[in-house]
Amino acid sequence: MTGRQSPLLESVASGLERLRIIDAERFRPTADLAWPRIVTGLAIMSKQTADLAMVGIAVGTAGTAGLAFALAYWEIVLMIGLGLSGGTVSLVSQNYGGDEPERASVVVTQSVFLAIAIALPLAAAFVLFAESLIGLFATGPGGLETDGVGEESLAHGVTYLVLVAPAVLFELLNLIASRTYTGVGDTFTEMVVRAGGALLNIALSALLIFGVGMGVAGAAIGTSVSTGAVTVVLAWGMVGRSYGSLGMEPSPVPISRSSLRLEPALLGQLIEISAPEIGRRIAEGFVVFPLLWIAATFGPVIVTALEVGRRVRSLINSVNWGLGLAASSLVGQHLGADEEDEAGAYGAAILRLATVVYVGLAAAIVIFAEPISGLFVSEPDSVAATATFVAVAAISAIGLGIDGVASGALLGAGDTRLPFLASLVGRYVFAVPAAALALLTPLGVVALYLALLLETYVPGGINCWLFNRGRWKAVSRRYRPSAEVESG
Repeated sequence: MTGRQSPLLESVASGLERLRIIDAERFRPTADLAWPRIVTGLAIMSKQTADLAMVGIAVGTAGTAGLAFALAYWEIVLMIGLGLSGGTVSLVSQNYGGDEPERASVVVTQSVFLAIAIALPLAAAFVLFAESLIGLFATGPGGLETDGVGEESLAHGVTYLVLVAPAVLFELLNLIASRTYTGVGDTFTEMVVRAGGALLNIALSALLIFGVGMGVAGAAIGTSVSTGAVTVVLAWGMVGRSYGSLGMEPSPVPISRSSLRLEPALLGQLIEISAPEIGRRIAEGFVVFPLLWIAATFGPVIVTALEVGRRVRSLINSVNWGLGLAASSLVGQHLGADEEDEAGAYGAAILRLATVVYVGLAAAIVIFAEPISGLFVSEPDSVAATATFVAVAAISAIGLGIDGVASGALLGAGDTRLPFLASLVGRYVFAVPAAALALLTPLGVVALYLALLLETYVPGGINCWLFNRGRWKAVSRRYRPSAEVESG
């Protein structure tokens, strides 16, 4: 899919080069990789956002509050998958860029083994301990128990968590397949499959929620079935089978009988790179638990408003699915070819591009925050509260954009430990204490606004500094194919 740019994109490339944001020659491969991944990210993140909107219409704030609690756990699944698949894309891109496709294929197999080992216990926990897990949000001071809505919201959360459990394994495998395609420079195939899965999810959920009257249960079943369907379609290409005339390609690093084995050295490298990245991602996802716990003290309307703001921000962050992964793939491929200066130039250019794009998107969301909020809630007080959260979340997305591309470039080099620490500092040294001010001071809900901003701008600033420092180039030398040759 590379090398074919429309006249519009050529004009955009020229304009960006004149503004000294990114050279046209670097924009073209970046755009080729990024735009399908942006669509893919939008497809993935839109599923829960659409479910939230439909449940809000069919059930009301009791349903959306319960869904928010369950989605906090689903987000942990997503973050674990992103962390594991982040290690996958780092090793796949470096080995593929270093002309070692067979070794890259074995990396993918190790990722699948790890995904299965992680997913099965998680899915079992969702089924066996759903009431206890959702019940954690009812233990705060005041909680939701004080207004009679709490038990209904918690019941909705339990229903969703139990019924979405089968999708845990599907989602982890889907993310590995998606990142594998990204690592070899093909983002079109995963885009088509993921977008189709998102449309199927919305159609099934709408049918089950409104047509059958299943409410939150319908949303969960729609998510599980559509995620499983995506797994089947992606698996077809991941074992090297052709998609025929559909325009999609089989993986050039397929899982085969020869690669279907444990390889301790590569498994060790995968764990070494993925563990800090999984930690960083979990830190990103887990911060929602104290935020929701604090929001619950203000009632289901604020819980819903916070969740809507975060979901809108996740849609904006679809840009990072493209630009962040383009940074990982292009930086990794050039490092695999021992082209450190070019890898650095790509990372810096994509970082500038992301900043410009996110500022523009945030401004647009702030302007239209109220009508956007009206898609999820209908009562005037709920719309006003939600609109404020949407606007603040949109502004915080700028920090998320910087963080995503900077950490993506570091990930392409295999440098994941310091970004993990940056995530911990931003979210747990700054954001959570700021949110706690909602309970300890007259700031109230305003403290939650501050927390949303700090959780993205602090790690974004740290990771941007780490990238500019350049230490990641030295880190990457341990993981390149040439390193194995030299050690052999």
